[in-house]
Amino acid sequence: MLSKPLSICLMALAFIVTAVVYPHVLRFAQRKNIVDNPDARKLQRVPVPVMGGTTVFVGMLVAVAALFFISPDPRIWKLMILLTVMYLVGLLDDIKGVAVAFRFFIELTVVWLMIILMDVKIDNFYGLFGVYVIPDVVSIPLTLIAGVGIINAINMIDGIDGYCSAFGIMVCVTFAILFFFVDDSSMFTFTIIIIGALIPFFFHNVFGYTSKMFLGDSGSLMLGTILTFFIINTLSRSSLCIRYEHASLSIPALALAILAVPIFDTIKVMIIRMYNGRSPFRPDKRHLHHVFIDLNFTHLATSVIIVGINIIILDAMMISWLLGLGKEGQLFLVILLSLVLVWGVYFYVTRQKYCNNGAGTEFYREWSSRNHRSKLSLSRTWVFISDLVDGRMVSERRNK
Repeated sequence: MLSKPLSICLMALAFIVTAVVYPHVLRFAQRKNIVDNPDARKLQRVPVPVMGGTTVFVGMLVAVAALFFISPDPRIWKLMILLTVMYLVGLLDDIKGVAVAFRFFIELTVVWLMIILMDVKIDNFYGLFGVYVIPDVVSIPLTLIAGVGIINAINMIDGIDGYCSAFGIMVCVTFAILFFFVDDSSMFTFTIIIIGALIPFFFHNVFGYTSKMFLGDSGSLMLGTILTFFIINTLSRSSLCIRYEHASLSIPALALAILAVPIFDTIKVMIIRMYNGRSPFRPDKRHLHHVFIDLNFTHLATSVIIVGINIIILDAMMISWLLGLGKEGQLFLVILLSLVLVWGVYFYVTRQKYCNNGAGTEFYREWSSRNHRSKLSLSRTWVFISDLVDGRMVSERRNK
């Protein structure tokens, strides 16, 4: 059993290592021209280094190695092997690009290995609709589909500064609380290690000017794999969450609520693409975050709003449980709120944008103008944080 102070120390170690290696990885990416170039679909105007996932991976790796030395848990090293595979495939995609079919095959293989090596699969519905144990003939295909779906959903939200990393931090905080209450100290520690590694990247990604890097596929695929494991593990009979099997809390509804925005946003985007006769995997600008960017919200404000929407869905589900709503009711509430707050907001704002022959409604034009006039990046606080993460304040002190 790991003590909580030790867990916090390992989180701090991940934070420090990520912060220290960040400038070295940034210089390497710049020197080797490993950048994401702007195009009609992307939101940046200049090439941006795309090895942010490497800094998070290194910070995690060092802290997890220390964790395994202190308290060996076979789940941790098995998961790290799978994360390394996804990281390397994502890095290859960032540098040279890989075929969608190949990446899909690797994702499917990694989820399958997760089932085999870690003995986790979605085989417990905790009494939802009267279902407890799910047979392998159903649970294994369900796990493969859900796993690949979650990985790609997380990969697809990596479109604006701060969104993917902020969402990852929010989800990890939620699972850290869950692992804390079920006394799974190893997974609790692993979860807060991820938080520690993501925080330095988040600040550089959002506030950095000369130090900005994108998470890249190496980071988003790795983060998606982590969150996939958390969900599958939570819905597995081998999970310590089994103690809630006969409680009134709907664990499947909780799992869906935790990832509500990326899941429902991805489903919406794929339906629209297929309806328009396009591949569901072909990138475009139909995600929820694009409507806020079109309204001239900053990347940070957009990330805060969307993560806030997910928190509202999650909190509403938890409140409904405390108020005595049944397991099925909790699930229906999550689905309803997701449709309203993800699909509803997207289609409402999009309709406002294209009214009046594309000129937009007065409401849309007013909001767009208002947010354009109130850019956070012009504030003194923003400039101070930007100078801090870019190292300009340290450089000025040295020059003095």
